[in-house]
Amino acid sequence: MTAPTTPLRPTSAPAAPAAQRPRRRPWPRYALRAGSLLAALGLWQLLTSLDVNLWLRFAQFPTATDVAREFADRVGTDAYWQDLTDSLTRILTGFALAAVLGVAVGTAIARSHLASDLLSPVLEVLRPIPAIALVPVAILLFPSNEQGIVFITFTAAFFPVMVSTRHAVRALSPVWEEAVLTMGGGRRRVLGSVVLPGALPGILGGLSVGIGVSWICVISAEMISGAYGVGYRTWQDYTIVDYPGVFVGMTTIGLLGWLTSTAVELAGRRLTRWLPRTETAGPATPRRKEAGTP
Repeated sequence: MTAPTTPLRPTSAPAAPAAQRPRRRPWPRYALRAGSLLAALGLWQLLTSLDVNLWLRFAQFPTATDVAREFADRVGTDAYWQDLTDSLTRILTGFALAAVLGVAVGTAIARSHLASDLLSPVLEVLRPIPAIALVPVAILLFPSNEQGIVFITFTAAFFPVMVSTRHAVRALSPVWEEAVLTMGGGRRRVLGSVVLPGALPGILGGLSVGIGVSWICVISAEMISGAYGVGYRTWQDYTIVDYPGVFVGMTTIGLLGWLTSTAVELAGRRLTRWLPRTETAGPATPRRKEAGTP
């Protein structure tokens, strides 16, 4: 006598891997970000047009529409684009030098006791000094204001990159290096295959911080000792009480900083495509229980 067979229960299809799941469209997030920006502009326009003077005084502030008109007028002039080009040239030159030397020095300090003993005392004494405080030093050292401003920009970005690289390299597991050495790889192979790729996320974090600090310092340096640039023009507008022009300069600085920071972040994502990504688009949905699981 044979035992009765029980019908098989339909099992649910296995969940698709994360790489094959359809990604959510980011349009709601973009709309939310645009809405927050428009709300801030609307609040600015409301407070300034009504001359609100409570704890904060908005009566002297230009309205958002005044700044927009001034911005449209200046975009059509050659002086605006000349200032923008000068500031971008200074920031990119100083930041590129800081990126190269910061990674090199940070790696050397993290991997060599001799380099650490020689360089760390001097760098740790110089690191707390604000880069903008070096303007008198730059004026004395360099024959032109242009070179001095690039030096200040370089100094501002160098220390975040160097410190982030140093910590990232020291945090690497020695097992990876020992594996490469065991398979016959040399020091250069370790540096190119283990140290720099492993420390890359930390290095990119330092670069993101460095580009923001560089903008703060280059604008301040242009205000103090520059002859051209967005910072210089913004300060000149302030001295002649052209407040819409001041806000045009501030808006330009903000846009340039946002564009360069975004460029660094996108380049970092491209260089670290091998890293696992965490989805932050929305709350995680509960997984279905498969058949046979409690």
